[in-house]
Amino acid sequence: MRPDSNTDSTHDADGAAWGAALERLLDDVYTFAAAGSRRHEDWGRDVLDVMERSVADPRHWRSLDWDADEAGPESARPSYPFLPPDAEQVHAWTYPVTAPAAADLLASLSQEWFFEARPVRERTDREDVLADARTVLGRFGDDAVFRTSSDLARDSASPDFLAGGLSGGRAFSDHMMDLGLIAVSADEVGVFWSFHAN
Repeated sequence: MRPDSNTDSTHDADGAAWGAALERLLDDVYTFAAAGSRRHEDWGRDVLDVMERSVADPRHWRSLDWDADEAGPESARPSYPFLPPDAEQVHAWTYPVTAPAAADLLASLSQEWFFEARPVRERTDREDVLADARTVLGRFGDDAVFRTSSDLARDSASPDFLAGGLSGGRAFSDHMMDLGLIAVSADEVGVFWSFHAN
């Protein structure tokens, strides 16, 4: 959760906007948000590298990782709380979504799993929350593709992620429920995940 320095002023400005938007969206809930370089032909392997924390953000921008500094028994596995899936499972356990649906999903990750007092759909600052989500995902460019673990995307690439509470799918973690969004561009991948700890 530490922003790194960068000597390029444009990247500094973009990185500051990314970090501020990421913090406003996800810093108050149990989440993981990080990016990594595309180093493999199969983007699933790049996603696993990010989940395993074996790569740093190529732009040295901020990430959110609630478990990075944990000293408990979980720290024995670098990917905690993620299970160690393989790249084929990353593909099989996720579904494609459109860019607008991805922004709605990322905004929805700012909610708690149960008894959310202020769901995004009812907030007076709804448009600000959605703008932050678009800022975060804008990093990956107009040609980015997005995938989610949500079962809501099983039959539609444009589900209404803001209509109700969080809805997960196949678990990627040790926790009772989780929900994730993956962004894939030609150069980078982004991994955004929410956990219901139990």
